[in-house]
Amino acid sequence: MARPVLKWAGGKRQLLPRLYERFPETYDRYHEPFFGGGALFFDCEPVAGSINDTNDRLVNFYRQVRDRPEELIDRLRSFDDPESDTDPDRRFAETDRKGSEITVYYYQQRALFNDRPYGDDYDELEEAALLCYLNRTCYNGLYRENSDGGFNVPIGRYSDPDWVREAEIRAASDLLEIVEICNTDFAYVLDAAQQGDLVYFDPPYEPMSQTASFTEYSAAGFGRDDQTRLLSVATELDAMDVHVILSNSGVMYDRYDDAGFFVEREGATRAINSDAANRDEVDEIIATNVPPDQNA
Repeated sequence: MARPVLKWAGGKRQLLPRLYERFPETYDRYHEPFFGGGALFFDCEPVAGSINDTNDRLVNFYRQVRDRPEELIDRLRSFDDPESDTDPDRRFAETDRKGSEITVYYYQQRALFNDRPYGDDYDELEEAALLCYLNRTCYNGLYRENSDGGFNVPIGRYSDPDWVREAEIRAASDLLEIVEICNTDFAYVLDAAQQGDLVYFDPPYEPMSQTASFTEYSAAGFGRDDQTRLLSVATELDAMDVHVILSNSGVMYDRYDDAGFFVEREGATRAINSDAANRDEVDEIIATNVPPDQNA
């Protein structure tokens, strides 16, 4: 069984049993327009379909996993411990672009990773390796960018971080070979999906209380207008006889219920939170057009 290679905020590993309960008895191809860490995709191992994400560096990573797994593993093996000294043979061994001092290996790699958003040349394989390395060694596995698009998460504290992910990369590479990897708007799925396919939507959202109104809902880069558009796409897929499953904030319950979807509330624990003590259950929904008597 394949497993996610990366940590990713909002990952659905803990929600997998609840998602499988909504699966149709059979389906053809599988599509995931908000891929992120791909917990459901790697677990269910579909035989065909598509995945998509708007983060172009994340999409590049999965394309390198698919196309150049052994080269990627070799490059990951070449990295040092994040708290070791910088590599004097590479750029940013002493200072970053702004002239701030760099004395730790992790921050040198972070500066190298930010070649693309800051306008310098970059190598696709190198960027993919750096993304995996930083993801497995940064603070709490977060992915966060500043307003200029630069990755700015500080170093984490791990006794024995695993950034090579050899087995995970090889298994993921085999699985990614059978799907199309896209880097576009989620509405692409209207052209990609056909009758009998299954689409799983996991859009960006901040879990809200059950009493929060839709007008209060907003998430960075994916706000109310996007949520309205997503509901429209889900409704159109339903009319095409495409199976739809969607996880979202609890505040979206009424909108999907009013649109005729089967909706239930679920408790889900935040996989990533700056305070481990606050990784409590939050209010989420799972909505689907699959009737309960047709579940797998």
